Amino acid sequence: MTIEERVDQLVRDADPGRLGVIGDLGGVKQSLLEEIMSESMIVSVVPKRRYRVNRFASVAAAAAVLVSVVPASMALQGHSEERGLAPIATPDAQVVYSPQVLAAAERNPRLLISRSGWKVISLHGFTDDYGTIAFRRGGRELEMTWYSAAGYADRYADRLDVSPARSVQVDRWPGDLFEYFSGDFSVLLRPRDGMFVEMQSSGNWSRKDFDRVLADIVRVDVRTWLASLPAEMVVPVRARAAGVLADVPLPPGFDVAALEDIGVSDSYHFGVGVTSAVGCGWVAEWLRARAGGDEAAVRRAADALRSSHGWRVLRDMNKAGDWPEVFWEYADEIAAGTLPAGYPQNWDCA
Repeated sequence: MTIEERVDQLVRDADPGRLGVIGDLGGVKQSLLEEIMSESMIVSVVPKRRYRVNRFASVAAAAAVLVSVVPASMALQGHSEERGLAPIATPDAQVVYSPQVLAAAERNPRLLISRSGWKVISLHGFTDDYGTIAFRRGGRELEMTWYSAAGYADRYADRLDVSPARSVQVDRWPGDLFEYFSGDFSVLLRPRDGMFVEMQSSGNWSRKDFDRVLADIVRVDVRTWLASLPAEMVVPVRARAAGVLADVPLPPGFDVAALEDIGVSDSYHFGVGVTSAVGCGWVAEWLRARAGGDEAAVRRAADALRSSHGWRVLRDMNKAGDWPEVFWEYADEIAAGTLPAGYPQNWDCA
């Protein structure tokens, strides 16, 4: 998990408006908890930033999607047909995914809401041990985040400060439900295959509504999960990058192939990844030119960073989040001759 992912999660967990009463183990066997408690994840709480960055240094496993011809679609691993639910997505017989994408999807839990009207609105992470996918239907949202099993014990203990645990099952995967005063709900699915999943609701939910949706969640095969994603998320990275970079000046030696590391993600997080890579490249050129006394190159780098106010990708993203404002703030300072101390972390420069 990156720093930014951890910050967002920690602050959300610490939200005092969602704290409830301390409860007991809620029916979870003490022996199970003790076994899980043998592993821990040490984290520190830092102030929440005004934006969501989530550029993931280790998402190389989620690489390009290649187009070819493959055999007929695969069936769901869950039990939606038995419950008579609306079908999820049928894998496209004309699409084959790269081995890296298939391997990354194989490692994540691949949970979907098998009920019509629910749409994937956000996806980021997609790493070996972390990722988030969010679904929306009307005014309700459900976010599913998967983590390494090593962090389960600490998160379970935190949730016991919210409410007693109530045992639930999600497509035969046991878990525990916690209810906040605000009416939001959280479910921790117990560690399985080296990971655990947390589901969190937002919007106007009742317990009955939440239970109904939990009953509609199924675990599916790799291709069905990938086929459920909006087409924009699985367009080959180079093709997506070409559109994003159409009006963006590139620094000397910029390697478009390196953008494959951004992997499968929604448009906002993809834009963060691309623009931060470009920004880091221009800062590196600016530093090189200053150190070598190349004033012409210094001016070119400064002009490129100033031009970011006109980049279409950032202007479009500004409607959805604060990343462009953060980018412009640092870009303007550097173009004016000042190197901000926090730029490597905030732009995720190596």
